[in-house]
Amino acid sequence: MSAYADESTIKIGLMLPYSGVYAGLGEAATNGLKQALSEKGNTIAGRPVELIISDTEAKPARAPELTSAMTDKDNADFIVGPVHSGVAMGMIKSVRKKDTIMIIPNAGANAATGAFCQPNVFRTSFSSWQTAYPMGNQAVEMGYEKVVTLSWNYGFGKESLAAFSESFEAAGGEVVKEIFVPFPKTEFQSYLTEIASIKPDAVFVFFAGGGSVKFVKDYDAMGLKGKIPLIGSGFLTEGTIEAQGEAAEGLLTTLHYADTLDNSKNKKFRAEYLSLYNKPADLYAVQGYDAGQLIIQAVEATKGNTADKAALIKAMESIEIDSPRGSFHFSKAHNPIQNVYLRKVENGENVVVKTAAANLNDPARGCRL
Repeated sequence: MSAYADESTIKIGLMLPYSGVYAGLGEAATNGLKQALSEKGNTIAGRPVELIISDTEAKPARAPELTSAMTDKDNADFIVGPVHSGVAMGMIKSVRKKDTIMIIPNAGANAATGAFCQPNVFRTSFSSWQTAYPMGNQAVEMGYEKVVTLSWNYGFGKESLAAFSESFEAAGGEVVKEIFVPFPKTEFQSYLTEIASIKPDAVFVFFAGGGSVKFVKDYDAMGLKGKIPLIGSGFLTEGTIEAQGEAAEGLLTTLHYADTLDNSKNKKFRAEYLSLYNKPADLYAVQGYDAGQLIIQAVEATKGNTADKAALIKAMESIEIDSPRGSFHFSKAHNPIQNVYLRKVENGENVVVKTAAANLNDPARGCRL
């Protein structure tokens, strides 16, 4: 057979949250993926594309059953999902030794491309290690020698603090206190009182969503903002600045994207997204868009042949993605090797100060690919 003469539908399963607390993230990732497909007229290598939608509701217990339905009943060529790390781990187990290729557009659990890595799982987002590690040496460069770290007591928070501490201590800093808050508690006063008594040079935190809004406002209200600098993994101010208001001004965070990134791809992507969906793009839309770009490039590289999964995986491993975040390619463990930026909140926007780590490769501890 020469050119792959198949005009059947390419099936892409979307396993994302469309209800519940993460519904907005699921919608943004879906919109981004649809934008990438629309740029190709919703066909890849001459084949039409069908999207199969499944609401994970961010419930890990349902992940194996929903994934099996996608792989065995729907015969999806690709599954794009999820947002939630707990759901991701359930999905990964279910796609093991299956023909379907899984692309993670958000979940950051280190193990997904670490100890649980496998040939048919790729990630177009980040590992929790990647988003926090660069802030360690940045903190030392800023002159901070003694730091308190603080997070919710759950997987992503613990991984983020560990990554920051790894880098900070290697650069000569000292974590004088590590504080874990029961999840999803948002009563922070006793912890802030303790921080005020310790008087560290800075405080590094991981919080996201509503928790980060409450923490940043409480930190300011307690009078700590002007005395002890607050720094964090980028989720502290990602999608939360408007609600945080004046309390967020000046905060420094590290992340692999910023709305204000000054490159032509980002400007074009954001303008197109705004015209399609009448709302600004965000990080989650970028990650969904890049999942779409990965599928498109891989299928084009195999001239439309999705039956040969080994060839598809080989193509994906060598692809360079021209992303709004800056171009990236994949590590041996199938995690993006990408820039992580130091960002500062100025006038209600995350503005890029500099590249904190160029082409940062997650260590993929435990991966045997």
